[in-house]
Parts: sequence; C-alpha cells; structure tokens
Amino acid sequence: MRHQVAGYKLGREKDEREALRRTLIKQLFDHEKIQTTRAKAHAIRGEAEKLITLARNSAKGTDIDKVNARRHASAILGGRNADIIKKLFDDIAPRYETRNGGYTRIMKLGRRLGDAAEMVQIELIEE
Repeated sequence: MRHQVAGYKLGREKDEREALRRTLIKQLFDHEKIQTTRAKAHAIRGEAEKLITLARNSAKGTDIDKVNARRHASAILGGRNADIIKKLFDDIAPRYETRNGGYTRIMKLGRRLGDAAEMVQIELIEE
C-alpha cells in the first residue's frame, strides 16, 4: 500500500526521475509553458510553485537572505543554470508579489496519438 508516500514514480529510477523533474522545471521557467503528460505535470507543479514562493519571499529579506535563496534554488535545480535562476528571481517572482500561491495552470489537451497518454499544458499564470 502507498499510504503517506509522496510523489510520482513516473516509471523511472530515482536518478532518472530527479533529472526529468529538474529538466521539466527548468523548461517551464524558461518557456513559461510546456506540453507534457498529466502525471509529469502534476509531479513538477508543487516544486515549481515552491521555487516561485522562495524567490518571491527572498525579495523581502536582507542581502544574505537573497543570496541564500538563490543558492537554495540552484541546488534544487542542479547543474549550471544561472540564466534560469536569474529569470526566476528577476522576472517571474516579481509578477506574483500580491498572489498567495497558485502560480501555475494545467489545461487538458486531449490524448496523444501514439499511446493515448493524457496530454496537458502547464503554464505560469499571467498576472
């Protein structure tokens, strides 16, 4: 039984799942909307919103808090991603200063022809 087990396995091992999650979140922040399967969209939605909240709340803190927030976000996304972190903190987060969560929208697109997987578009809400 899967009682109180968080997250989606997505049919992958742990390392593959983390790499997929990081890549999808980076693409979401870079393009501000991506088309993917419903399971993958639901798997990344929570963490993407937490990163936006981290960036939004860091603007209120001291300079040390801002640096620590950027380092924390970079550690979560992994690898070399200075441009994505810069866009997240400088462009995306200020948009949501007055919004208390719910930064993403998932819209159904129908089924994929090859395997009938339910496709969705996850996007950042414009404010």
